[in-house]
Amino acid sequence: MQRLIDKIVEMQNPTVAGLDPKLAFVPSFIKDKCFEKYGRTLEGAAQALLEFNKALIDELCDIVPAVKPQAAYYEMYGWQGVRALCETIEYAKSKGMYVITDGKRNDIGTTMEAYAAAHLGSTDVDGEKIEAFGADALTVNGYLGSDGINPLLKICGEGDKSIFVLVKTSNPSSGELQDKKIGDKTIYETMGNMCESWGSDLVGKIGYSAVGAVVGATYPEMLGELREKLPHTFFLVPGYGAQGGGANDVRFAFDKNGIGAVINSSRGIMCAWTKEDGATEKDFAKAARREALRMRDDIRAVVGEMKA
Repeated sequence: MQRLIDKIVEMQNPTVAGLDPKLAFVPSFIKDKCFEKYGRTLEGAAQALLEFNKALIDELCDIVPAVKPQAAYYEMYGWQGVRALCETIEYAKSKGMYVITDGKRNDIGTTMEAYAAAHLGSTDVDGEKIEAFGADALTVNGYLGSDGINPLLKICGEGDKSIFVLVKTSNPSSGELQDKKIGDKTIYETMGNMCESWGSDLVGKIGYSAVGAVVGATYPEMLGELREKLPHTFFLVPGYGAQGGGANDVRFAFDKNGIGAVINSSRGIMCAWTKEDGATEKDFAKAARREALRMRDDIRAVVGEMKA
């Protein structure tokens, strides 16, 4: 997590660009080129996603510290889409970006060990250790308890990797479960406390551990409550932009030094050209850059300088 924090401080930008590229979001000139070469096939679709992602990464890598590809948007295009995910991760890392794979993986025992090896660690191929995907962080669902988290902690410690555990999510129905109480504590607070415990042996130089939490911008009061109660837990905050959260909502995620969270925007950045007056699809990457800068400045105006 410290590597992500260092990049945020260096760029003075606490944001992450979500790469959730539905084919409908990809400009037609990219799709037409890929379909001409590969046909209207899963291969053609996957290549279009990859070209779209690379153009976005090229425009964002010097101003945005991280990207967050959502695995589902690649898996829906079969193994070809999964290959596009792998190549997107590799390309983003080659440009110096921190990569959070949004997979929300959730299992136990040897199955979770396999997920951990696939997304954060390495796979043993007859004695050779090979990274399958090689992301820096992975979102996970902790509601199976420690059996689903412990296999990840060893890799986080040995491989300088991180996880973000679902705590208080941004969707409207999250309260159906997460707001219920166990004794005098909500389930989301209980899960947050578990994150603090899971990360206690993985705390970095400024006090945040390798075990982060997903806490939505759409519930700012709860965001502030959890920031106060979870001093060692770094937040991944969805819900900015298209889901309705703004800078005044996400400010509660930050500590007194302007650290403590990375704020995600997906459609707001990817599809920025569709909302710009006079913009055409050829402008999609430049428009994404302009929106990323606007978002950075919007958040910095309420958070201030980020100091580590």
